[in-house]
Amino acid sequence: MDGGPDSDNGFSMIANRFRTYLPVVVDLETGGFNSATDAVLEIAAVLLAMNGAGKLEIDQTYFHRVKPFPGANIEEAALKFTGIDPYHPLRIAREEKEVFQDLFGIIRNGMKSAYCKRAILVAHNAHFDHGFINAAAARHKLNRNPFHPFSSFDTATLSGLAFGQTVLSRACEAANIDFNSDLAHSARYDAERTAELFCHIVNKWQDLGGWPL
Repeated sequence: MDGGPDSDNGFSMIANRFRTYLPVVVDLETGGFNSATDAVLEIAAVLLAMNGAGKLEIDQTYFHRVKPFPGANIEEAALKFTGIDPYHPLRIAREEKEVFQDLFGIIRNGMKSAYCKRAILVAHNAHFDHGFINAAAARHKLNRNPFHPFSSFDTATLSGLAFGQTVLSRACEAANIDFNSDLAHSARYDAERTAELFCHIVNKWQDLGGWPL
């Protein structure tokens, strides 16, 4: 993270820009659509930072494959869609609780470095990812969930406004961001493209005079 406050109140540029929230771009691949019952199979999170010119950019990416929690439901249709084999003998995956504990710790460190009080989730169709994160935190009694419990930035909505596109690949195309459909439905790939898209929209808004007001 870009360190050091840049104002008298001790906030960083990114904290000032987002109301003391640190945007964290997330993508999950799951075993279905029900956050209460279906497995998390992959998770990626991209932490963002402001550069010296005040432009939003990717700072670091966290990614891990996740072992289905005991009793988790996995729909065959979901596996066909993502191409994930959760039981492949060479798949390097970790227990869900460990993955989320590590992720939350990394985000809290990022918040501290950026002088932010809370993280805010950024995702394409954010309600879906937010539900799975909150369900995993509740399942493992992880009381220090750094994300705001219900607020988020949805890049599907932002892309609809900015480009008239709500599908991630088409929004990236409209923003001149390379998108390889053969690599899609990997949490890391989709999270990084979503992060590029979010940064592009925020920075373009600034270039157009929308920020600072």
